[in-house]
Amino acid sequence: MSINGTLVAQAIVFALLVLFTMKFVWPPITKALDERAQKIADGLAAADKAKSELSAANKRVEEELAKSRGDTAARLADAERRAQSIIEEAKARATQEGNKIVAAARTEADQQVVRAREELREQVAALAVKGAEQILRKEINASVHADLLGRLKTEL
Repeated sequence: MSINGTLVAQAIVFALLVLFTMKFVWPPITKALDERAQKIADGLAAADKAKSELSAANKRVEEELAKSRGDTAARLADAERRAQSIIEEAKARATQEGNKIVAAARTEADQQVVRAREELREQVAALAVKGAEQILRKEINASVHADLLGRLKTEL
């Protein structure tokens, strides 16, 4: 065989190899490459979507945090105002209770003063009767002279 025949035979075998490769080998490889490219594109799209969703979620989280901070501040202010009003109410009730106690003590002191005066009047009347008895050297009947003793009590 000559070199030309070998060259032609190799060209035919190469052409058959190329045709076989293009018909049976190349389509699955291109299909696999296309699928891989599609997966990569889908992954990138999903990553971009996730990134945008993450930024949106971060914005929502920041908004919710700001809202909750505002709510917390408002609740703290309300709690502070309520505490102040409770303190003021307690002070007012304590003042009222103190005034009632002072008034009751004054009333009781006045009653004790009146009782003490009555007791003193009775003691002075008894002393006056005793003194008059000793002066007159005779016994005085307290029941007979009750009117006299009553007037003496009122004068004292």
